[in-house]
Amino acid sequence: MPLSEYEQRVLEQMERQLTSDDPRLANTLTHNGHRAAGRYVIASVGAVVGLLLLVFGAAGSQPLLGVLGFVVMFAAVAFAFANPRRHRGQAGPQGVVAADGTVRRTPAPRAHRGFMTRLEERWEKRRGEDGR
Repeated sequence: MPLSEYEQRVLEQMERQLTSDDPRLANTLTHNGHRAAGRYVIASVGAVVGLLLLVFGAAGSQPLLGVLGFVVMFAAVAFAFANPRRHRGQAGPQGVVAADGTVRRTPAPRAHRGFMTRLEERWEKRRGEDGR
């Protein structure tokens, strides 16, 4: 069932509000974060091989083989849940989509700042936008 004209306007208004309030969250929600199925297949095979090594090590009274199996299983699970790294040839995100549909370039990374400093800057920025 399609949305009414009023519902579409309200939805667009909510999207603009979300984008202006928290651009990082909006980008995260609109980003297609599906991982490749091949990554999970490789991790599953690694976990099964590790489990087999662990069982054979325990059954054959070979603790070194059991430890190796545990390490292989752990590495496979860590591989499945780790963020895939970008290749050097791939371009990263080019900017942030603003509420009006334009793309703003993301600023260059700043020097490491403290947590409280960042919170204070965000607070001052929000107070300045509201005009209070």
